Amino acid sequence: MDKIEIRNVGVVGLGAMGGQLARHLQEAGFAVIGYDLRAEAMAAAEKSGVEPAETLSNLAARSDLIIIGVGFDSEVEAVIFGDDALLVGARPGTVIAIASTAAPTTMKKIVARASRPDLSFLDIPMCRGEQAAVDGKLLIMGGGDAATFDSCRPAFGTFSNSIHYLGELGAGQVGKLVNNLILWACISANYEGLKLADSLGVESGPLVAALLDSSAHNWAMESGVGALPMPWAEKDMTIVLKEADNARVSLPLSGTIKEVIKGIKIELGQDMPKMSDG
Repeated sequence: MDKIEIRNVGVVGLGAMGGQLARHLQEAGFAVIGYDLRAEAMAAAEKSGVEPAETLSNLAARSDLIIIGVGFDSEVEAVIFGDDALLVGARPGTVIAIASTAAPTTMKKIVARASRPDLSFLDIPMCRGEQAAVDGKLLIMGGGDAATFDSCRPAFGTFSNSIHYLGELGAGQVGKLVNNLILWACISANYEGLKLADSLGVESGPLVAALLDSSAHNWAMESGVGALPMPWAEKDMTIVLKEADNARVSLPLSGTIKEVIKGIKIELGQDMPKMSDG
């Protein structure tokens, strides 16, 4: 495949993550076109120099690379296949990169349903969270055609400092699911361990300092991510379990982690996000 030249980048979903991606791209010199259903998100993006698109098809017609960052698999499909959506306006040679955390099988279903061999699809789920997005230090796990992925590296590098290509389409999502499974496992263990310590009269502050200097050290404990809102935890674990069922793989610990995380969120008063929050 010939090297693709990326100059114009469309960003679909301008929330906490997508808005920062658009900003970094614009500051690096890319022409950035943005779309979000929320007027406040569009207004904030415009202030950072992002060009607004009235419709998804309009965004697609103006973009060499389109980055999708919405919340759920169904929303990814809606922005690609809906009325006046991306496929309506996408020009031959356009690259559609799905940054949302979605099921690996969804990636392949999208390509089959699109039936557009003149387009390229990548999956580029991101790790490290909102602060890393602000700082431009996200981690990308990528899947899809290797040459196409390499052509997009300069754009991806504006908002990430660690880019890993894992293989064919869907491989990035597999990597992200494994990452999230291990992350939520650590958060679950951290929470229960500190709960035990508290019930036995040991203060968490000195104990955490000791644990971070021990074999129990983990990123979730070091970053304090378990004390922050965890809106996507149940969604992540639901995808893990569904993909395991499809592959006929037994993951008994994953089912337990899903329930533990749900219990933690109930204790902390956190809700599962609704579809409209994506």
